[in-house]
Amino acid sequence: MRIGLTGGIGSGKSTVAAMLVQRGLTLVDTDAIARHLTRPGGDAMPALRQAFGASVIDAEGGLARAAMRDLAFADATAKHRLEAILHPLIGSEAARQAHAAAGAVVFDVPLLAEASHWRDRVERVLVVDCRESTQHARVMQRPGWTALAASAVIAQQASRAARRACADAVIYNDALSLEALAIEVDALCRCWLKAASSDQERRAAVEQSKP
Repeated sequence: MRIGLTGGIGSGKSTVAAMLVQRGLTLVDTDAIARHLTRPGGDAMPALRQAFGASVIDAEGGLARAAMRDLAFADATAKHRLEAILHPLIGSEAARQAHAAAGAVVFDVPLLAEASHWRDRVERVLVVDCRESTQHARVMQRPGWTALAASAVIAQQASRAARRACADAVIYNDALSLEALAIEVDALCRCWLKAASSDQERRAAVEQSKP
């Protein structure tokens, strides 16, 4: 089974991803892939330097993420150029990692609702949801984030309604304790992985019945 995992910033998506890994699923983290591509010497850096110049390159030669984020939020054209460079590279590496994995795979994709092609790559979509005020409060607890930056990121992402519209299941992680969140994740794993196992058994039976 291939599961797409998404949620707005501050929703608790990364916590859910970690819980899924603890339960034996393989995580393909598209944010981690993006960071790898934009590190000093990363495969995306020559194209990023050519597209945006030295102002988005840090002292070590990697992407200055804060500067790039500010530019992308201020200029929709810059955002599209950034995505045109990164998304194909991210997709290729995500596919490679998934192909090498055994068992169920979780694709952690923050922009899954915005990028419709991801829906065709997975069998189920799990959305981690919470109120925008909760997102804002959680992001503000992270080092280096201002209220303005948190609000800008939330506004740029898909709406809660758009994310829920593409979901096969939603975990409403607004006031859940870690223990309660784990119970939700366990229940979902049992349901989806049991269904995947049953589907696999049916396909095997069909193949065996063929002359």
